[in-house]
Amino acid sequence: MSMITSKEHIINYFQSGIKNIEQFKIGIEHEKFLFDLTTNKRVNYQKILKMFKNLYEFGWKPILENENIIGLKKGGKSITLEPGNQIELSGDQLNNIHEACSESQDYLFEIQQAIKKLNLKIVSAGFDPISKISEVPNNPKQRYKIMTKDMPKSGKLSLDMMYRTCGTQLNIDYESEEDFIKKFKVANSIVPISIALFANSSIVEKRNSNYLSYRSKVWQNTSRGGLPEVFFDNMNFEKYANFIINFPILFIQNEKKYISGKKYLFKDFMNGKIKEIKSRLPTENDLTTHLSTIFTENRLKKYVELRSMDACGWECLCSGPAFNTGILYGNLNEAYELVSKWDKNEIINAYLEAPKKGFNTELMGKDLYYWTSALLKISKKGLENRDLIGKTGYNETHYLNHLEKIIDNKLTNADHMINKFSKNENLNELYDK
Repeated sequence: MSMITSKEHIINYFQSGIKNIEQFKIGIEHEKFLFDLTTNKRVNYQKILKMFKNLYEFGWKPILENENIIGLKKGGKSITLEPGNQIELSGDQLNNIHEACSESQDYLFEIQQAIKKLNLKIVSAGFDPISKISEVPNNPKQRYKIMTKDMPKSGKLSLDMMYRTCGTQLNIDYESEEDFIKKFKVANSIVPISIALFANSSIVEKRNSNYLSYRSKVWQNTSRGGLPEVFFDNMNFEKYANFIINFPILFIQNEKKYISGKKYLFKDFMNGKIKEIKSRLPTENDLTTHLSTIFTENRLKKYVELRSMDACGWECLCSGPAFNTGILYGNLNEAYELVSKWDKNEIINAYLEAPKKGFNTELMGKDLYYWTSALLKISKKGLENRDLIGKTGYNETHYLNHLEKIIDNKLTNADHMINKFSKNENLNELYDK
């Protein structure tokens, strides 16, 4: 395992992610809340273990940490356990949205079979609409103990992020450093649009929170999160390496134990200054861990992760990845040209306002409804350019139907939830049908 002792090592790590366009993949990760129907309470770890056991019959195998089962794997997919027992599917690396959507449908079928016997129900929302934070159970995953203790010190809603949020994430590839620079600029510029379009977390503790995406509000007040200004300065591999070298460490995995980063920076690790681990130097695994504990709206590993979408129901699960794939894989230059005219301070201001104002947020003298419509057209053109036909005979533009409805009606998932739930405050409205 190679050591990471210089900035060049980190730059080489990012360069090793470069792929030919023909090798580009799509990876989707999405989280769900599970509730016990008899109590309307979030499921505890014992119930999770029973559900995992029911999934073994579909070929899933346990992932262990010490003696504890902390997830499942099957082929290139895994199911991981979030701090409050939210379950996350980390999908396989797939070729197109047809494959990704089909993977999600298979997963839905398996999860529904596994929870039916246990009287559990799924809630697909960006924020837990029912529970107080004191009511959310935890699990024995080691890293979460350190995170629970250290994260609130520098982000007042960090525990809400850990225990009460669910999101959808898309992972995409780059063919060169230049391609990464463009994709990263576009991905960061359209974060306010992602927040407005995919808003689905309006109900908090059984009340209207007056936010459309309360999840986004929480992430803005989470330690190690946000939308750093430096991300808009044509961020290349070297600039990103500088950013992460000077970023605090959250925890270090050392001989199967997790140790608090205690405000060390990654450069302290690279310079052999961490006495608690006998001044050992970071490996590539340590770098990978560090990159995955930077909770910004988008981030770089050996691919780019887009992280600004609220979790949503199965009818819209394919639409977020399709929207971003059309823009970033199908029509990048047109999207880049559009966002290059935007002022970064206006984007950051729109980012801060979008969780509450949604489409009514202003950016460059227009509302986000205007920009969302423009980007949806760019995305549709991009998916038409890709022209990848699925088994049912249509191309990937089909998955934008849900978003076109949102644009036509000017009503997001969050608006629907406010309307439905506020009428009778029936908890059944919150559960997936």
